[in-house]
Amino acid sequence: MSTSTFDLSGKVAVVTGGTGVLGAAMCHGLADAGASVVVIARDQAKIDHTVAALRQSGATALGISADVLDQPALERAAQQVIDACGKVDILVNGAGGNKPEATAVPGQRTFFDLLPEAMQGVFDLNYTSAVLTSQVFGKRMVQAQSGSIINVSSMAAYKILTRVIAYSAAKAALNNFTGWLAVHMAQEHSPHIRVNAIAPGFYLGEQNRFLLIDRDTGELTPRGNAIINATPMRRFGEPDDLVGTLVWLASDAARFVTGIVVPIDGGFSVFGGV
Repeated sequence: MSTSTFDLSGKVAVVTGGTGVLGAAMCHGLADAGASVVVIARDQAKIDHTVAALRQSGATALGISADVLDQPALERAAQQVIDACGKVDILVNGAGGNKPEATAVPGQRTFFDLLPEAMQGVFDLNYTSAVLTSQVFGKRMVQAQSGSIINVSSMAAYKILTRVIAYSAAKAALNNFTGWLAVHMAQEHSPHIRVNAIAPGFYLGEQNRFLLIDRDTGELTPRGNAIINATPMRRFGEPDDLVGTLVWLASDAARFVTGIVVPIDGGFSVFGGV
């Protein structure tokens, strides 16, 4: 197989949550492989910053502000993409995250104190959003009879992580949805529409940085130490560590790959501690 099968030139990639640490790295990775990139997020200032950085690197980029839980807004965004780019080849469902109100923290907020609306909000952000975006942009792929949808899962779908109940449940559901949609697209619409997922291990982002590293000392927190000790490669992931697998799944190099979830975790998911 030629390395040219990894080339995304001429492809249009839509990335939700594309302004975060991991999302922006994925946008740049897809752009570096030749794709035109559409960044979808809510914060217009962050969108403008990400798009400007992509364009500065020589990429073709477009930014659209939309709430991934607002289906009419997503429909409008999809039409903007079609009007500007003519098609959608790749969809990366990168929007997600957790909220303190849905997190059980000893001494602060127990499991029994978590409010249903807080847990539902986190579940919707991580699972329902991927369903909605896959409906909206997947329709365009069905019309074209080709495409690659890539969901962003988590280690929380593989192992029980303390504290993050709704987030974990949503990512486990997302893994199931990945397989379901892969079968549905191949059987009901086109074998050339593939659906896969990546499952990052532990990366330092905006939400978890100071849960894992002490803000004052820069040393690992007890939770950070526990994660490093459970990761055979003994480090946190770097955002660019996601790019190779992402580009592979998006490209023709993975043309016979659908329905899988690929851990990018330094061995965390397979390590038993002994």
